[in-house]
Amino acid sequence: MPEDAVKVAMSSVSIDLGAGRRGVDMGPSALRIAGLTGVVEDLGHTVEEMGTVTAGGFETTRTGPSALRFLDEICQVAKAAGEQVTEGLERGCFPLILGGDHSLSIGTVSAVARHHRARGDSIGVIWVDAHADMNRPETTPSGNIHGMSLAVLMGYGHERLVELAGDEPALRPENVSVLGARALDDGERTLIRELGVRVFTMSEIDERGVGPCMDEALERANEGTAGFHLSYDLDSLDPQEAPGVGTPVQGGLTYREGHLVCEKAAASGRLLSMEMVELNPVLDDRNKTAQMAVGLLASGLGRTIL
Repeated sequence: MPEDAVKVAMSSVSIDLGAGRRGVDMGPSALRIAGLTGVVEDLGHTVEEMGTVTAGGFETTRTGPSALRFLDEICQVAKAAGEQVTEGLERGCFPLILGGDHSLSIGTVSAVARHHRARGDSIGVIWVDAHADMNRPETTPSGNIHGMSLAVLMGYGHERLVELAGDEPALRPENVSVLGARALDDGERTLIRELGVRVFTMSEIDERGVGPCMDEALERANEGTAGFHLSYDLDSLDPQEAPGVGTPVQGGLTYREGHLVCEKAAASGRLLSMEMVELNPVLDDRNKTAQMAVGLLASGLGRTIL
């Protein structure tokens, strides 16, 4: 195996309760059908299967408060997903999480943060997404918790979600960047300004190019931290490139821009963990988006063109 080979702790989180549309709970299976395990192993890495966390269904799960839909079940799933990540880290593995809607990140990112906090370090995050996911119960227009995940990880949101990170928030705003945003709610804009989170909108990426924006995001994520977690929502990509996503928004990243984000993350040597979320096979075209996602994950794990 190559010198930079790692043990990859692969977790599947089958949940769509945090989203407004059914289907992303099947995302992990679609990634595996697209050959993810073989691709990772072909790169020289070893895959350690951590198992699957499965949420209850819409029809059988109590909805709960309208501003926090499926709160009880999402808390349980996030906690279980975090436990799998913790186990992988304790084994010396690189956590790779397959989703599932973006609410799962409340558990996974918190677990990575707790692991490094115990060693005296903090972590950064690069949140690749068409949305900022920084709503709170009082600002959410939908009640969908996948639109609150990043705010929760910085300590803003319902206490049951925030406390999953432990005694303090998982993330510091100065180490957080959102890349590819183009659909923000008013309450999110307010919190972004208050906290000083760096949001690279598609307008800025159009003007400057994704390379310089990613370089700035990397600098921010790595300033005074042990490294960073890459949370990759496939709706960051343009729907023409990736039709099978939970919440598509026109005008997103191109195929090559999407890969460059992952390539730069890998080349930095500071990537601590990674997740791929919001793949919806129900809306996909012959598993096209899943196949692209596998390629993105391979880039994040070190595959290069030359």
